[in-house]
Amino acid sequence: MKPENLHEIPTIPALKQTETRSRHYQASTYNWENHRQFLSMEIHTQQNGHAPNHWDAAPEDHGHIPIIDFSSYSLLKGAVDEDELQPLATQLVQAFSTVGFVYLRNHGIPSALVSQAFDSSSRFFDLPEEVKTNYTLPLEKAMSHGWLHLERENVTTKRPPGIKECYDVRPQVATEKMWPSEEVPEFQQASLQLYDKCRQLSLRIIELMARGLNIQNMQALLSMHSFMGTGPNGSLMRPLRYPPVPDHVKDRQIRCGEHTDYGSITLLFQDNISGLQVQNCEGEYVPAPPIPNTVVVNIGDIMQRWTADKLKSTSHRVLLPETEEGRKSARRSIAFFAHPNLDAVITCLDGSNKYPPITAGEYLKQRLTATYDVS
Repeated sequence: MKPENLHEIPTIPALKQTETRSRHYQASTYNWENHRQFLSMEIHTQQNGHAPNHWDAAPEDHGHIPIIDFSSYSLLKGAVDEDELQPLATQLVQAFSTVGFVYLRNHGIPSALVSQAFDSSSRFFDLPEEVKTNYTLPLEKAMSHGWLHLERENVTTKRPPGIKECYDVRPQVATEKMWPSEEVPEFQQASLQLYDKCRQLSLRIIELMARGLNIQNMQALLSMHSFMGTGPNGSLMRPLRYPPVPDHVKDRQIRCGEHTDYGSITLLFQDNISGLQVQNCEGEYVPAPPIPNTVVVNIGDIMQRWTADKLKSTSHRVLLPETEEGRKSARRSIAFFAHPNLDAVITCLDGSNKYPPITAGEYLKQRLTATYDVS
């Protein structure tokens, strides 16, 4: 039976990039060979950051992830100049249709807020396992809230489960007893504050993607994400901890196996420990190292399906450290997975019917069932 009151975007004739007058876009391209040199440079805070290099086109080498200056639509921006948004939208679509990943700087999420979320989640992960077990995410309700222990999640059938633990933050379903407020009093507030900033930034990115794809009814696309954090919607924020590598590791086991994300877009904050790799157009995995004061953004499977493969959901993974010293260190990250409302019908926006219509809720259920081997 077809659910009632489904949100559905009107089909548009085609996805075309809007023409804009020539100008220099404020962005730069990150070259892996220059990683060490880049990190040795003085890095200012977002509020006082230096201006990035200019570029006029998408990077030719798809082993590179562009660094985009988001200041024209930053969360800290007061009055927005509409003339600045279309070039930024075009940049994003260029990157998402090739690499599938970008770094955003000057995005407007305060670094202090990110640090608070990292610190409070680290305090939780440092608790004894018997304490953390009290906050275990109930897998019979996969779209729930709580802790997932080491090796619980398996994102690929080609490897053993990853060496990581995480805590899924879903404000719309979390009750007071599901937060570790007694053990880590600041965890709830820090998580909810960062969640809301990520929600706001995600909506701005989705709006710019709609502009870049020349979708006339941008508000319809945004309305299909309206319940993030408040109602029937699969979005979540996930602090992750990859512990020091144990002495005995299963064959082919890494910190997180090769996978794509399920939803519309993903935001990722990294600590200073490398390990993330992104698959390039040649099928090779290349590093996506931490860059201070940036957030990594990538396309998810639903958005690729929605855009009939115009935008690319790219496979990525987290490797084990190669050095003995690196294997002794934990790695932390915080991901925000932005999803459409569960009743949103995902229909190819170009009218191609390349993929059959499906609700976001049904699609997410299928993916979660495969990941956690539960019905």
